[in-house]
Amino acid sequence: MNKTRYILTGIFIIVLLLIPQLGLNNYLFHLIAYSLIWVILTQGLNVIQGYTGYISIAQASFFGIGAYSSALLSTKLDMSVWLSIPVAVVITTLAGLIIGYPALKTKGHYFAIVTMSFGMSIWVVMVSWVKLTNGETGMPAPAPENLFGIDFSQRENYFYLIAIGVLISIFIVYRLVNSKSGRALITIKENEQLAQAVGISLIRYKMLAFTVSAMLGGLAGALFAHYIHFINPTSFSIDYSLNTILAVILGGSGTIVGPIIGSFIMILLPEYLRAIEELRLVIYGIAIILFVIFMPRGIAHLLKNVSNSLIKKITNKK
Repeated sequence: MNKTRYILTGIFIIVLLLIPQLGLNNYLFHLIAYSLIWVILTQGLNVIQGYTGYISIAQASFFGIGAYSSALLSTKLDMSVWLSIPVAVVITTLAGLIIGYPALKTKGHYFAIVTMSFGMSIWVVMVSWVKLTNGETGMPAPAPENLFGIDFSQRENYFYLIAIGVLISIFIVYRLVNSKSGRALITIKENEQLAQAVGISLIRYKMLAFTVSAMLGGLAGALFAHYIHFINPTSFSIDYSLNTILAVILGGSGTIVGPIIGSFIMILLPEYLRAIEELRLVIYGIAIILFVIFMPRGIAHLLKNVSNSLIKKITNKK
């Protein structure tokens, strides 16, 4: 299975590198790039939701904090975008630490309510603090400066930055999950009382999960801001947090592949249903319901079961 995983990982990386060279039309290229930004966002959410078992409705807020922090640093303070992006990630990580400590003192739906309240508060700040954020009018976010003679204002070149962000996020989650800390998170998800009984510090590991979730949300937001070159509060509302939760569930909670699949579904499906106009939302809703009913553990788990069955059949024939 490890060999298969390495082969699939290699194929994924090769596909990422080839996408800008395929001559895709601007619309499809944009959707793929945006979906990959969402992969970073949902990989972060998957740490707290899929592996730790806590539903956070604040992921879009961390997405927004990362985007606004990098945009403000690069426009108001004339900071290089190459510096503003990592600084924005640090700011978002600190925000995760600040909100995570009191929020993780609660459990279940109380935790969801606390994170939702935080998300609403951040969105109100984005809309109301006009002197800083320009409110609903929005604000610009410049492209990164040329580096090694490469013009990153061109989307084809910027795409590689997004691809690097995706690979970094997957690497972080993979290493975390396959470490002692990852095993502690999964134990907390399965049985908190048992985890505490065997000496696992609940608040320590839950804070770790929430902070990593915020950090990757901030990375996604910073990359998004300088990819679009413009941001406003619309992209960071509670609706987007709920959509990220749905993306993780549809793709497969607690898997690396799940957020990748779920992100592409949540971005591509609504867009390709636009042609139907009035029936778009109805069909979209029905499709989501069918996904949940027939694939309750997500598409990644279904694909894993199918592949395991095929491997067994092939092995038995031999």
